[in-house]
Amino acid sequence: MSLERPVAPDPYSLLPAVASFDVTSTDVRDGGTLPDAHVYAQGDTSPHLSWSGFPAETKSFVVTCFDPDAPTPSGFWHWVAVNLPASTTSLPTGAGKSDDGLPGDAFHVRNDYGTRSFGGAAPPPGDRAHRYYFVVHAVDVEALDVTEDSSPAVVSFNLAFHTLARAVLVATYAA
Repeated sequence: MSLERPVAPDPYSLLPAVASFDVTSTDVRDGGTLPDAHVYAQGDTSPHLSWSGFPAETKSFVVTCFDPDAPTPSGFWHWVAVNLPASTTSLPTGAGKSDDGLPGDAFHVRNDYGTRSFGGAAPPPGDRAHRYYFVVHAVDVEALDVTEDSSPAVVSFNLAFHTLARAVLVATYAA
């Protein structure tokens, strides 16, 4: 079976424009290759993320990891952590293991692996390098109207109406 297909666009370029702010990581370099620790079959550990410069009116954050290059019409959601308190400006390495690693009343919704946690990179063997968009969304409400049973698409739909600004870090990985 051939995996030849067009390159998907930057998914965030398809959304209404919002302000940006900064996100960095001690584990992942923007534009770099995703280290093995963050690959599903090797470490399956969420990376450290730290952010700054977000709008003063931010009331909460949502952290996501999305792969638009998965051979599906809808990409692949690797991580969705919602309702992080506005006082949160970083997540340590491994915070995506369970809700216990998240501050306040924050929680994970299920990723496309079906788990409520971070799920590492796992592009099909032989496919081109996939892009992993680690995004911190500054939100204008303390809690999105979602539950742990909401899908990443429902969270994203809510974010379309509540995102004040977005910080993006992109890394790549090929099997």
